[in-house]
Amino acid sequence: MRRLPLIFLLALAGCAGIQSPLNPAGDQAQSLSGLLTLMSWVCGIMYLLVIGFLGVSLWRSRRKLADVPPMVNPADIGLGRSLIAWGAIIVVGLTVLIVASFLVDRSLAAGRAREALEVRVTGHQWWWRLQYRDPATGSWIETANELHLPVGRTIRVELGSADVIHSFWVPTVAGKMDVIPGRINVIDLSPHRTGWFRGQCAEFCGLQHAHMAFDVKVESQAAFDAWLAGQARNVTAPPDPVLTRGMQIVTGGQCAGCHVVRGTAAAGRAGPDLTHIGSRRSISAGTLPFSRGGLQGWIAQPQALKPGTMMPPVALEPADADAVARYLESLK
Repeated sequence: MRRLPLIFLLALAGCAGIQSPLNPAGDQAQSLSGLLTLMSWVCGIMYLLVIGFLGVSLWRSRRKLADVPPMVNPADIGLGRSLIAWGAIIVVGLTVLIVASFLVDRSLAAGRAREALEVRVTGHQWWWRLQYRDPATGSWIETANELHLPVGRTIRVELGSADVIHSFWVPTVAGKMDVIPGRINVIDLSPHRTGWFRGQCAEFCGLQHAHMAFDVKVESQAAFDAWLAGQARNVTAPPDPVLTRGMQIVTGGQCAGCHVVRGTAAAGRAGPDLTHIGSRRSISAGTLPFSRGGLQGWIAQPQALKPGTMMPPVALEPADADAVARYLESLK
């Protein structure tokens, strides 16, 4: 089976409503989509011209070579004028693309001049640490693998890596930006349509590169403010005895060495923040949809689900595993 052209696959993705740069939901993605459309038109026209002139040449070549006088001067058959015309067409096409690319680059950079919400994103093998600056206190509120954005506002995302080179990409909202160890890169996001979108690491970063996704939710400013206020709160002791047992295991056992649950003794930094894990849509950067069973499977056999992950298996009795999963599910 022959491979479909990339642009056709992207068009199919856009029509299906999935992750696609051809279905823009942000100002930056809109600009890049317009540039891609212009490039497609310019290159398509050039392709049709080449095919058209090639067809004419083949039609004329049916004349016998004997009918062509020897030692023909190219100027006599218009070859010189044809070369000049083709050179002019190519120069005009390239000039259009260069000017358009410059204008798009300038529009992408212009967003940084406006007041923006600050978000820090750190790439890990293979998950994303997210931190939001609290507008009230200036402190940083941490979460993981799920990016929330207010619609109609510019968000300045500072990108860093804790290990290898990654690449931050939300195709429907903006272009991609490399995430490089020891360096902070900045990308602006200006979503103009609400909904759920998918982000992905776009740079091969190891064994589980394909399982380094993140969910993006674009919502109203009021909904975003309410969500951020909820993320800033610490957890409290649950009244249910099963949840209490789960809390004791999470905050006093192996989990506490790698994960933070704010408001408890769990203060590890190697893994994602679990303070509000129950509010997320997926487990382990898009590896599994969030569910109680998924949590139990991930805790018991992470290497079977995501080989090479830094998460070690945690052996628990069935009752304890259920209590842990119920407790984590309650952290919303």
